[in-house]
Amino acid sequence: MRDLYPGLDRQFNSLDAQYEASSAYIKSQAHAGWVQVKTRYDDGGFSGGSTDRPALQSLLEDIRARKIDVIVVYKVDRLTRSLADFAKLVELFDAHRVSFVSVTQQFNTTTSMGRLTLNVLLSFAQFEREVTSERIRDKVAASKKKGIWVGGPLPLGYAMENGKVAVVPEEAERVRHIFTRYLELGSVRALMRDLKDRNVVSRRRVLKTGVTRGGVAFGCGALFHLLRNRFYIGEVNYKGQIYPGEQPPILDRDLFDRVQTMLSDQRSHQTRTRTSFSHLLTGLMFDDAGHRMAPTQAQKKGRHYSYYVSRPLLFGNAATAPVGSVSRVPAPDIDDQVRKVVLEPRNKSTGTIDNTYASLLIERIEVQQNRLVVQLKQDPDNPAEDDHSTIVIPWTKPPSKRARSILRPTSAKLPLRPMKLEQRATLVAAIARGRRWLDELITDSATDAQAIATRERCSLRHVNMTLSLAFLSPALTKAAVEGRLPRGIGLEQLRELPLEWDRQFEALGLDPI
Repeated sequence: MRDLYPGLDRQFNSLDAQYEASSAYIKSQAHAGWVQVKTRYDDGGFSGGSTDRPALQSLLEDIRARKIDVIVVYKVDRLTRSLADFAKLVELFDAHRVSFVSVTQQFNTTTSMGRLTLNVLLSFAQFEREVTSERIRDKVAASKKKGIWVGGPLPLGYAMENGKVAVVPEEAERVRHIFTRYLELGSVRALMRDLKDRNVVSRRRVLKTGVTRGGVAFGCGALFHLLRNRFYIGEVNYKGQIYPGEQPPILDRDLFDRVQTMLSDQRSHQTRTRTSFSHLLTGLMFDDAGHRMAPTQAQKKGRHYSYYVSRPLLFGNAATAPVGSVSRVPAPDIDDQVRKVVLEPRNKSTGTIDNTYASLLIERIEVQQNRLVVQLKQDPDNPAEDDHSTIVIPWTKPPSKRARSILRPTSAKLPLRPMKLEQRATLVAAIARGRRWLDELITDSATDAQAIATRERCSLRHVNMTLSLAFLSPALTKAAVEGRLPRGIGLEQLRELPLEWDRQFEALGLDPI
């Protein structure tokens, strides 16, 4: 059976015309017993630079099924323009004793001269494709330098209208809100949590395939990229060079420059802090829930502190991935314990005990209540020796320097344990927000609660519930800030308290202070 495979040629660009020309050629070979198959293998709209084309793959399946003897093409480069792909196709053709003929180029693959001619033609086709790619790259570079948008997803706040980049007002306001909130909060991680609480999400896009992308909370990486994007001030960054863009700016330069200064200062501070600490057990620490504990640092009143913190707690995911019983430990204390009990007794040489040495000796360290479980790696010099493969070090987390007296509940329903750190942070932030909104209403900075809800992009009910936190008694507010409320008391309980201060403790089931 004889098959024909038309591609899409620019000079003879009708698939039907190519099909008719190929059919006529097959009919002219009727004396040789050629019979045309009924199936059409058309790949209109697909590039010949790839073999991942539906009709071509169907043709190859029929070849493997031995339904075809000869392939008739209008031009050789309609089959493929890649020399490497052509070599693979020839191997498949030879294995199934299939040859092919070009209508406009008189040769076939059954002769050595035909093979030579094919290789030469395909070499020129591949050369033409590479030259075309270079021209496209040069055109893109020239367009970028002129500030012209050359395609791809536009940043949040922009969309294409009539072939031009235009501002989307609603998204532009979201971008300005993100930049302003970053200056207020001073931290990308705090900004990420704040946007998540306010339900500020990325742009939602529906692809041609029907798949939905975006519409999710911003991560730290996405926020860093957004805050650094010069597209928002009407500029284009191309290979490290800045060019004026054709798009209208969303931000004024003063706001953008202040954000860049704060980002650079934070990066410089983080670099200095990171280099000033050397965590001995980096990559080896785990909590008893199986989460890795990452090294981190903090600064307070000019003093630096280093910790190992469970990753869910560090990245604000503790609600969806519960951490272990001990989620934050002081790094110097843990390092000293492991160095004295595990590393120094096994240091046979006088070499320095560092993270490299610890990683060679220790498989992992699990932090549990009142102890550290150190799992050692097998000794390569004595693999049969498995004594002391696990070492248990008694250890208790040092208490906070400031003793906290937990408010004693009058009911047995509430545990006599302090609330978790992340719960306290959420509670304090909500109280501060409620007081700030109340001040705005008192000073007429905001006309009413609905105006606040519109500005903050939240419901009126959320604003009213948050405002109720501004009427907590001073003693109750102080207990929340100091973390002295028992576990089990959260925003829902505090939002529904009576206005009388003495009744608030009673409603919570706590002894009055």
